[in-house]
Amino acid sequence: MDLTEKTIRKAYMYRGRILNVRNDDVLLPNGHTSNREVVEHHGGVCVLPVTEDGHVLFVRQYRYAYESPILELPAGKLEKDEDPFEAGKRELHEETGMKAAHYYDLGEDYPSPGYTNEVIHLYAADGLTDIGQELDPDEFLNVEKYTLDEALEMVFSGELKDSKTQIALMKYKALKDRGALKPMEEDA
Repeated sequence: MDLTEKTIRKAYMYRGRILNVRNDDVLLPNGHTSNREVVEHHGGVCVLPVTEDGHVLFVRQYRYAYESPILELPAGKLEKDEDPFEAGKRELHEETGMKAAHYYDLGEDYPSPGYTNEVIHLYAADGLTDIGQELDPDEFLNVEKYTLDEALEMVFSGELKDSKTQIALMKYKALKDRGALKPMEEDA
């Protein structure tokens, strides 16, 4: 069965700096029509930085939507048509002050496919060198480090709630255990 839903009408309800909101009419595979609310987003990037002694660097920052500080891996939004790998390098530097010698592709995450087209590109990085943090003027965060085992325990205990962070940690651990981590390229 063809599962494709065909767009009949796209109606933008809001256009913003970070996201757009649409209310679309679609034709379903059975010939009936329905409505889809869609949040358009340029996507994001998330980097799992691993220190020489095997610790993972995290950032803790206040997330307004949750009204709480959240522990997560360094991450950020993509600008329109921005290369995710370059954005990952930028976010790692800005948020942690680190530059990495090696990066590893951990794939993509669709954080909530029921209503958004956002794709988060996941990377790991090692061979870290401290070149100084460069936070955005409106960005306030603390850098924290935990062993991989401590971080995974925080995932399973429910303390670490951020989904992109959970997925990156678990994929990194699984690939590392299988000997399947392959560097993408060295950072110049």
